[in-house]
Amino acid sequence: MSRTALAPHTAVSLRTRRWVALGAALVLLAVALVLSLALGARGIELSQVWPALFSPEAGNNDHLVIRELRLPRTIVGLLAGLALGVAGSVMQGVTRNPLADPGLLGVNAGASLAVVFAISVLSIVNPTGYIWFAFAGAAAAASVVYAIGSLGREGATPVKLVLAGTAVTAGITSVISLILISDTDTLNTFRFWSVGSLASRDLEAVRIVIAFVVGGLILAAISGRMLNLVALGDDLARGLGQRIYVSRAVSAGAVVLLCGSATALAGPIVFVGLVVPHIVRPFTGPDYRWIIAVSAVIGPSLLLIADIVGRLIVSPSELEAGLVVAVIGAPVMIALVRRVKLVGL
Repeated sequence: MSRTALAPHTAVSLRTRRWVALGAALVLLAVALVLSLALGARGIELSQVWPALFSPEAGNNDHLVIRELRLPRTIVGLLAGLALGVAGSVMQGVTRNPLADPGLLGVNAGASLAVVFAISVLSIVNPTGYIWFAFAGAAAAASVVYAIGSLGREGATPVKLVLAGTAVTAGITSVISLILISDTDTLNTFRFWSVGSLASRDLEAVRIVIAFVVGGLILAAISGRMLNLVALGDDLARGLGQRIYVSRAVSAGAVVLLCGSATALAGPIVFVGLVVPHIVRPFTGPDYRWIIAVSAVIGPSLLLIADIVGRLIVSPSELEAGLVVAVIGAPVMIALVRRVKLVGL
């Protein structure tokens, strides 16, 4: 049989695989949402979740726990995971680097420095109180990285963005360390935020960042087709009519809004943006429109599952979601580094 005759069958197979992957991801997310509301130090029957949300009974402690404690952290996990998953996909696309993470643009470091400033100088200790500082710091650091990476005739190339992000992150981290070493009170407050947690967040924090998340998702959706062209290389993309600087600016804007929002909500959670695109890509193929869409569903599923595991593994206490995700992500990153090294040989 000729290659031409096989092409339609292959296209249909890939299209089917993408839709199946998206459907399975949605089912996984629905399960994660329900389990996040039901599981914890206080076990609640799954049958109580729906009544607690839509017809709560006065004096029912299970309903109170679901609505007042678990619903806010579930919504925070949903938004933060969605933002990090999409931001990671866009980041890997715009830098053409399979090991790229949203933190590569200095987002986590900038947010951390702003939070340290809010705690040490302004004596703000409530997570909702310094959420604006976290977002502003993330945006400022990413802007500085992009400005430095844009210097020169070629503009913001992937290599220059990586180098600029690494340099800015190193500098900011040194400043943070200097402040924390000299201020024990700030260290004690900051360390709880810095590990990445969905607990102790309320719906007021969600209300603050929801508009930024939506804006970031819109930019990410716009960047999907652009990233497909960028993946072909700058010269070929220009030949096909793509303005490289526009695609990188749109992509960088999406990463700043999404990762800044997630960091402000839940702290500097690592590895979600790195791992999720690699989970998704075998099912979606190289089309970034599909990678971004499925990552938007897998991201929150991964973060919520990590949060559930953290609640159960050391019950009645709990382990922060950021630590659980790091345990999952570290082996994945090691495997990726080994694979890239082998390919390079």
